[in-house]
Amino acid sequence: MRDYIRKRVVDVSLYIVKTNATVRQAASVFGVSKSTIHKDVTERLPRINEELARKVKLVLEMNKAERHIRGGEATKKKYIKSRNVS
Repeated sequence: MRDYIRKRVVDVSLYIVKTNATVRQAASVFGVSKSTIHKDVTERLPRINEELARKVKLVLEMNKAERHIRGGEATKKKYIKSRNVS
């Protein structure tokens, strides 16, 4: 694995653990695709740092469990905004 990829994997993982960020948020901050972030934290990270990989997995599982709530909140804001514009 190239050094710049290894550094990105660790940096992204630390960011996710520190901020409880979603894959989408991390991808936006680091300027790469969601697929790249996902591959970094699920395939590459366990080969680099198993403990950090466990921490990231917990955050991602929490985000997955809560995503239906975030989706509902986004829809609610959308309709409130459209009601106020009319």
